[in-house]
Amino acid sequence: MYNFPFELDDFQKDACEHIDKGESVVVCAPTGAGKTVIAQHAIHRALEEGSRIFYTTPLKALSNQKYYDFGEKYGSDKVGLLTGDTSINRGAQIVVMTTEVFRNMLYGTNFGAVADNLKEVKYVVLDEVHYMNDEQRGTVWEESIIYCPTNIQIIALSATVANADELTAWINTVHSKTELVDTDFRPVPLKFFYFDSSQPDKLLPLLTPSGQLNKKIKPEKRQFGRKKSTQKSHVKDIVRNLQQNDMLPAIYFTFSRKKCDEQMEKCASLELITKEEQARIRQFVDDYIAENPHLYNNKHLDYLYCGVASHHAGLLPGWKSLVEKLFQQGLIKVVFATETLAAGINMPARSTVISSTSKRTDSGHRMLTASEFLQMSGRAGRRGMDEVGYVTVVGTPFQSPEEVAELVLSDANPLESRFSPSYSMVLNLLQRFSIEEAQELVMKSFGYFSSGSRLTPLLKQQENFKKELAERDFVCPSKLGDADLKEYDKVRAIYVQNRQTYKKICKQERAKNRPLSAEIVQFGNENKQLLHKMQKMPCDFCRLYKKHSKNIEVVSRINRKQRELEKEIERQRDIFWNKFLSHRAVLSQAGYLVNDYPTAKGITTSQIRSENEFYLAEIIFSNVLENLTPSQLAGVICAITTEDLRIDIPYLPFSTPVRKTLNLIRNIRRKVEKLQNEYLVDAPCYINPYFSSLIELWVEGAEWETITEQIEMGEGDIVRAFKRVVDVLRQFTTIDNVPESLVFTAREAIDKIQREPVNID
Repeated sequence: MYNFPFELDDFQKDACEHIDKGESVVVCAPTGAGKTVIAQHAIHRALEEGSRIFYTTPLKALSNQKYYDFGEKYGSDKVGLLTGDTSINRGAQIVVMTTEVFRNMLYGTNFGAVADNLKEVKYVVLDEVHYMNDEQRGTVWEESIIYCPTNIQIIALSATVANADELTAWINTVHSKTELVDTDFRPVPLKFFYFDSSQPDKLLPLLTPSGQLNKKIKPEKRQFGRKKSTQKSHVKDIVRNLQQNDMLPAIYFTFSRKKCDEQMEKCASLELITKEEQARIRQFVDDYIAENPHLYNNKHLDYLYCGVASHHAGLLPGWKSLVEKLFQQGLIKVVFATETLAAGINMPARSTVISSTSKRTDSGHRMLTASEFLQMSGRAGRRGMDEVGYVTVVGTPFQSPEEVAELVLSDANPLESRFSPSYSMVLNLLQRFSIEEAQELVMKSFGYFSSGSRLTPLLKQQENFKKELAERDFVCPSKLGDADLKEYDKVRAIYVQNRQTYKKICKQERAKNRPLSAEIVQFGNENKQLLHKMQKMPCDFCRLYKKHSKNIEVVSRINRKQRELEKEIERQRDIFWNKFLSHRAVLSQAGYLVNDYPTAKGITTSQIRSENEFYLAEIIFSNVLENLTPSQLAGVICAITTEDLRIDIPYLPFSTPVRKTLNLIRNIRRKVEKLQNEYLVDAPCYINPYFSSLIELWVEGAEWETITEQIEMGEGDIVRAFKRVVDVLRQFTTIDNVPESLVFTAREAIDKIQREPVNID
């Protein structure tokens, strides 16, 4: 085992021993427990053996950070970086990459043959593997594990999850011998506090020593009739308390970008830093801006000199990097951040503040999950610097102190599979495997493996229905069955209806002083006979008739629910394979598959990476992108890669060629959506030209200030939209069967988009 200059914790030793034995390992430990040490052990082994190691992360920012960290530690000649738009020293012994790049390598598309991609690779670190829970990208981790060659050891590093044993058993099944190292040990224990606005001068311990809710905490009162904008903010009180109790530096989590900025402004007057620290900040910022002049006029600059900063997706990547560097040096005392900061970025803090235990989503407000809370609270406590980490939850009218205590004491949530076949997956598998082999691979997914636990509540319900039916086995005193009672009900219903009809006719005839006709008299006599027949039936005088009748109704209802449940169980059991077949049906109908093998169109589509590869391929093959200038091509691609925005805001006018092209693409979208609906495929087809005019201006050479003053939108959002365009345009230059003129225009557009600040990570 590699000799570290410090004593390893037991869980770290156990994991390193498994690696030394040639086993794959899943390490499940709290945030900040020291999982990276285990990856470093594998790196040292690779360097000593002359083999290679891939280190994968879920985010490009994390990959960049690891690349620089490893470069300083092991020498830049030994470290490479591969992300969607960066390739540095890809043949190095240590290559850092996003998990999506690793998955694409395993498919052998865009990156060359799989054997060449994985030459001499002995270890793959899957950092933050709990990202399998990610709604949009969770599939990537499952595919990476399924397709990873069994001679490569997987080192999966995860935050605390409830079903780490299930994840390990799955990797053991689909890959190779895998051991679990699971610990809840935190090198820096956490203390939890609560801010109660009725007692603004102190932070109250959330729990008593015995683990009960502190009775001194009062629930927040609801302020009826008061606008949100006029509600008092206690952020200064909270930060002042942290400062007085020596609990800084802190990450203050807020689920709104706007509030991050507002709270930063409010705390700028608190004098959190010394004159010496302010001088150090000025020197560091001056040096950084000299290398990144696009940040010179940043509107948040003055707040840095007060020791506070904001960190969220609406800010430029280069600015966020500056904030991170200053915070790492202890010069920024409070960072107001959205929850994205909790995802593994190295920002050591003594405290975290969680502004609310509920957050707004597309489908309304919901409570934080236990895992989300653990991820954020786990950022508190710096190993080797703090004896204790502090977590403060801010009281709000929308949560009770009891709910907060319950969340703090909850175990982590289980990992849930987000495995979802895409057009690209279908085409890649059928390019290399038969339909039977493809089914076998799909059935290897964690989603299928864990379907037992997913089906458990459904199967339990099915068992409950069976029990209820058995308990409702009605015994008739006259030994009649359900059919006999239904026959009685039928006779009775006919008799009642006929009697009403007979009475009505009699009344009408009397009113007209007419005698009853022979037919009516006969009708009345026949109905009396029906009455006598009914009165002879046992059900007519049975005291259990109502009970038997009700029982039949309930049993019928249970049987109907049971049939629906059986359909749902079958659907859930085969949900992944059925999705695969639905995508395959669309591709076959459109001519992308023939005899379950990709055509030329299919091979092109297999190399595309987007939310809807088929939609993008149809646009390419329709030739509507030809004859556009670089700026116009960028404008069109921007519209089809920008998801629908939460806010309903008008977009700025863009050029006529872009408008005409998007009108043609609307026809393509209608055709694609009709085909997808026919086979129940749910894949988005975006046309949202909100940023199109901006990217046209940018490609034509406009200054960044000209772009940002056009709309009320975060600079980070604009950069992200532009980077998505670059990603798609870059694919045009590498995938097969794209017209040469389009490749040339795409290259020119990329060159013109990739300038500061868009090209800064």
